[in-house]
Amino acid sequence: MDTPTLLTHLETRGRPLTLPRGGTLCWDDADLHRAAYTDDPEGYALLGLAPGVQPWQRARVLLQLLAASQAGLDDRTRHTLARTARVLTLALPPACVITVLLSLRRLRANHKHTTRTALRFVLEHPQADRLIATRRPALLDCFEHALGKATARGCARRIADGDTGSDYLQRRLLRFLTAPQAALSRVTALYATGTRQRGSTVEHEPALTIDTVRERPRTVTATNRGDIAATLVHLYRGGPAEDLYVALGDQIGTAAAAFPRFEGTLALVVDASASMRGHGDREWALLSQAAALRMVLTEVCARLEVIEVGGEERAPRGATDLAMGVLDALGTGPDLVAVVSDGYENLFPGDLARVVATLPRAGVTTPVVFCHAMFTGGDDLTLRRPAPALPQRGFWHQDDFAELLPWMFGHCAAGASWLRASLHTRLDLLDRRAARLTGPGPDQAAGTGGHTP
Repeated sequence: MDTPTLLTHLETRGRPLTLPRGGTLCWDDADLHRAAYTDDPEGYALLGLAPGVQPWQRARVLLQLLAASQAGLDDRTRHTLARTARVLTLALPPACVITVLLSLRRLRANHKHTTRTALRFVLEHPQADRLIATRRPALLDCFEHALGKATARGCARRIADGDTGSDYLQRRLLRFLTAPQAALSRVTALYATGTRQRGSTVEHEPALTIDTVRERPRTVTATNRGDIAATLVHLYRGGPAEDLYVALGDQIGTAAAAFPRFEGTLALVVDASASMRGHGDREWALLSQAAALRMVLTEVCARLEVIEVGGEERAPRGATDLAMGVLDALGTGPDLVAVVSDGYENLFPGDLARVVATLPRAGVTTPVVFCHAMFTGGDDLTLRRPAPALPQRGFWHQDDFAELLPWMFGHCAAGASWLRASLHTRLDLLDRRAARLTGPGPDQAAGTGGHTP
């Protein structure tokens, strides 16, 4: 599985899945998803939970997980896939999940894990009653596909006749659910006739928030781009050093605690030139954010080699020789080289691109990535791409580190275990929150939930 390519695709391609009436499912990147699942089912599933993945890409991941057979997978992998599927059914807008479940019917895909996930969504979603009221025909189709039409209708008839727990119901329906008795009235509602209620916002509002909602300032300044950068700006401007350094240490520790330890070696090429310092209202904005990233990485990485180009951090001077910085970084024997710069290469323009193009021919296989330091998320980078062939990603706020670090480490072999551990931790957190919404799944109730690194 090409993790960097897939992760970039998941974060940038937001085209919806469409299911035309009487037509075929429109899934333009199905081959990419199937290939990634085949290569690494667990890693693929976890990437669907990575920060910043587009909702419709998460819907595709859910569709792939439910459509594919789990034959040959070990119990640990099956458990991870089941937990991921449950989280996604709650973290996606219900309308997206309904599209996925109807797509499974169109694809004639049904497995035990598919049945379990579909039934829990239809009958145990926190907004199940309102969804049945507004989308009853669609949910009935999902219910009957999950169980088979004859079995589904047989269960409904028995429930209507007062059956609440016969062996028939237990074997064919109730064993798939976490709260069987609460679901019985919903089965009856699925087969009720009457006036359908109009759609409501519940169809478009996820029950579980998977990405932290970021409140962005209306006006971006040098000091509202995250706590670490703000503290650094005050220090650079001559603020009370003792108190600020104490606060800075706490802020760095808190930010770094969100990430697992990277056991490889990262070589960080940091642009400390005059353009990174800036001037006027933007003075220190880019440099403080780059320094914030560097400080967090110091705590996260077992070995961090820093190569500074263009001047000293507190007093930038001179031109930016990114190419030489990359060559020096490669000389430290790292697993990954990351260039942090605003993209202005004012010494030998084009030199970085030429060096990068030469590296493979020289037998250098160490991955190199480019991290764009920006003032806002909407910066025009047209003239600030010194090496277009390099994988590139921008960041302007401390919150961006949550997406930037997985993207960075995903480019090197040493980062594979880091990324998996990070996403497993994220899954554990999301799964606990899902349990508070719907109750623990059968696996958790049996004491097999959670992740052991």
